[in-house]
Amino acid sequence: MTALDREASANPTFYLVQEEGEHHAETHDSPTLLGFWIYLMSDALIFATLFATYGVLATAYAGGPTPSDFFNLPLVALNTAFLLISSITYGMAMLAMQDGKKGGTQAWLAITALFGIAFISVELYEFAHMFHEGATPQRSAYLSAFFTLVATHGLHVTFGIIWIGVMLVQVGQRGLGVENQRRLTCLGMFWHLLDVVWIGVFTFVYLLGALS
Repeated sequence: MTALDREASANPTFYLVQEEGEHHAETHDSPTLLGFWIYLMSDALIFATLFATYGVLATAYAGGPTPSDFFNLPLVALNTAFLLISSITYGMAMLAMQDGKKGGTQAWLAITALFGIAFISVELYEFAHMFHEGATPQRSAYLSAFFTLVATHGLHVTFGIIWIGVMLVQVGQRGLGVENQRRLTCLGMFWHLLDVVWIGVFTFVYLLGALS
């Protein structure tokens, strides 16, 4: 009798614990997560470039409107709250996933998507108001940099909402298996990165812009 067999005889749950450990390793030590981290770092570099470009052009108004002419800070603060709360609700979805609660995971994912949709809706309203006031991307270098940075972030949030919708279907059809857990983990890293980027946008673009 091998040492493993003797351990299993003394402890009937030995193999169950061993299988759970292998399942945990397969879920969290996958090369997919490493590859996704690399993607996130490249995405962060894109945003860093856009922030740097905006910083250079932040005062290139070309005689056009300035941030204080069209920024609505209370509305932007509300929109920021939507995105930050969505990060919390996604964390709740991950907790439900770890507990094996399929319905709870789907419910929190749906709530996260709703907050994301609210965020995009407010951002589109802001853009429409700016266009109505004549603050369009071609009006000045400042506005070109502004729209490029903020709209790029908005496109990422839109993609994240679509991804959440796909995962709602995947979890409904295939449950919370290893593959879906890995996908939800990657989606969570992506969604939280968007929160971090938006905090930078809110601080660097909106707050400092309104005070300039």
